Amino acid sequence: MTSQTWFITGASRGIGLELARAALAAGHRVAATSRRHADIVAALGTHEGLLALDLDVTDSSQIAAAVAATQARFGGIDVLVNNAGYGYLGLFEESTEDDVRAQFETNVFGLFAVTRAVLPVMRAQRRGHVFNVSSVGGISGAASGSLYCSTKFAVEGFSISLADEVKGFGIHVTIVGPGYIRTDFLDARSVRFATTSVDDYAALSAELRGFFEDRSHQQAGDPVRLAEAFLQLAAEKAPPLRFSAGSDALEILDTRLASLKQERDAYADLSRSVDGSWA
Repeated sequence: MTSQTWFITGASRGIGLELARAALAAGHRVAATSRRHADIVAALGTHEGLLALDLDVTDSSQIAAAVAATQARFGGIDVLVNNAGYGYLGLFEESTEDDVRAQFETNVFGLFAVTRAVLPVMRAQRRGHVFNVSSVGGISGAASGSLYCSTKFAVEGFSISLADEVKGFGIHVTIVGPGYIRTDFLDARSVRFATTSVDDYAALSAELRGFFEDRSHQQAGDPVRLAEAFLQLAAEKAPPLRFSAGSDALEILDTRLASLKQERDAYADLSRSVDGSWA
């Protein structure tokens, strides 16, 4: 396998940390970033191929500095993994405007900003691979996911469009849509729940919160195996535009596809009736 330079956001724990560890073990160079680079060093130690950097994806000056430092150290960036993000789980009417903006600032606008900073490097090289970490929530919504899922739907639409824009420069884009992966995504360090309440939603809100808390650190997906899948995808000459990670992700995808097909067929005649002829 050819050695590559990886730039990974959200690399201090969870999927990002396991991916950084796996990439280093495979002989790649890794610029691993998080809000506190000391957490990365504490987890991975020092390594000739590791560059640990402070990076808040909502801070444009930190993004520019991290990309510049990676170029100075490694000479380029072959693989970008937009992994930084968090889950806001709460019913829409129990969410505030600040909740909405904060979720989009990190999960969408932060991802946009990092991608915008790295693409010129990849274009100059005429090669690169952008991985945007989405979720099963990027193809199917559910109660409590109105904010989180909407950010992931945005990431998927962005990624599909971006892939068409940069393919002429030898740059690939792959959406990775994990199912429930056994990380701290659902514990207090990561997930955020709605802090306001509406009486009509009280029972549903409590049920959903209990559902997620019961599954924290009990998820079936293995982050180590997911990291191995990233490495395999990055080695592909023709990588997929979208990769669903986990059997649960496949089941959710299949259910969504079947639902779309059922509704498509049921209303096909009405759909065609919208067509008109030019006068």
